[in-house]
Amino acid sequence: MSFKDHFSTRSADYAAYRPTYPRTLVDYLAGLCAATDCALDVGCGTGQLSVLLSRCFSHVVATDASAQQIEKAQAHERVEYRVAPAERSGLPEISVDLITAAQAAHWFDLPAFYAEARRVGKPGAILALITYGVLQADPEIDPTVQHFYKDIVGPFWPPERRHVEEGYRSFDFPFEELQAPPLAIEVHWRASDLIGYVDTWSAVRGAEKALGREPIERFQRDLSKAWGDPEQERTIRFPLSLRVGRI
Repeated sequence: MSFKDHFSTRSADYAAYRPTYPRTLVDYLAGLCAATDCALDVGCGTGQLSVLLSRCFSHVVATDASAQQIEKAQAHERVEYRVAPAERSGLPEISVDLITAAQAAHWFDLPAFYAEARRVGKPGAILALITYGVLQADPEIDPTVQHFYKDIVGPFWPPERRHVEEGYRSFDFPFEELQAPPLAIEVHWRASDLIGYVDTWSAVRGAEKALGREPIERFQRDLSKAWGDPEQERTIRFPLSLRVGRI
């Protein structure tokens, strides 16, 4: 099965600049599980969530269809990385307490992924689709970021991006759904951190192919000017949207 690969060529940047999920997310999900023996993190990228899951789960299997992403993933003694598509984890039946897909489910063949989740999940296992959309920043810099997101690279977002912007609410989700609490990623970044993160966007890759680097470099100059002291740390928030269900 082929997959849409927007990230392998920038795996090192993805590992360096993608934000880490809050511990409260992992604590919430683990608290829903009857046992914490094994978690499966699907579409794990470079392991941002996988390593956090190891705080609560004895064994974490983290899969991604991109070998380059797995190569750059953060090593941890309780995390087992595998190159595998979301729809075929290779795990035994009825072996997993929690299945997560963070910032990834919009790339999946969802019916096939749901079938795999039912196959590997223990009775009552938890499935969580997690995503975050457009970041929220200080008023001094937010207009610059929003303009770049919508007006400059907006036409180059893959069609699947709309699912992220909708918080996955339009997804078919054929499970007993649970109401998740409000959660957000919150980071304290310098200008270079935010520039590095924006440069991992799939839309930036599309714009780069069509327009070259000049629009991206102009955004970097505009952001740096609006930021002021480049070493100043600013608070950046990524509100999380979750679809959480019991299998």
